[in-house]
Amino acid sequence: FPERVPWVRYGGTYKDLSINLIWPGKDPASGADSIGTIPSALVTYAAIQALQPDLIINAGTTGGFKAKGASIGDIFIISGCAFHDRRIPIPGFDLYGVGLRKAFDTPNLIKELNLKGAAIAYVADLLKVPAIFVKAVTNIVDGDKPIVEEFLENLAAVADALDPAVEQVVNFINGNSLSEL
Repeated sequence: FPERVPWVRYGGTYKDLSINLIWPGKDPASGADSIGTIPSALVTYAAIQALQPDLIINAGTTGGFKAKGASIGDIFIISGCAFHDRRIPIPGFDLYGVGLRKAFDTPNLIKELNLKGAAIAYVADLLKVPAIFVKAVTNIVDGDKPIVEEFLENLAAVADALDPAVEQVVNFINGNSLSEL
């Protein structure tokens, strides 16, 4: 990775897989975790350029919709990503603004639509690297509690529940070709 960026990489082997865990690190100016679309897109682009992965797995948290049947702690394999707050009301730019990208097709895994991860999906699609998104629900967007309060209340427990789910995905991938996912 370029010098002076806060990105963190851990690399190793698990079973028959070479795995790199990438984290955008802490923002040097604020000290906060580097979350959001810009750090995600930058670190994804740099990781693809440096490591030439066969597959990207993005694991993290997301908000869910009660109206769609989501509950706190539910874990989903995402079928598509879109920006939920980037609308460009100009003909020809509206679909670009939303940025809907299909995730790598994994018919043997559960699928749902996700509103996060669109920056990673954009870069992965642009560079033709398949991407799988594993997301755990921390808050209910159309629920009764304030989103931030519910997110903070559930983050630690949901993140802990995400670990074994990601391990299951990695174990499923091990020994299978991309077409078998």
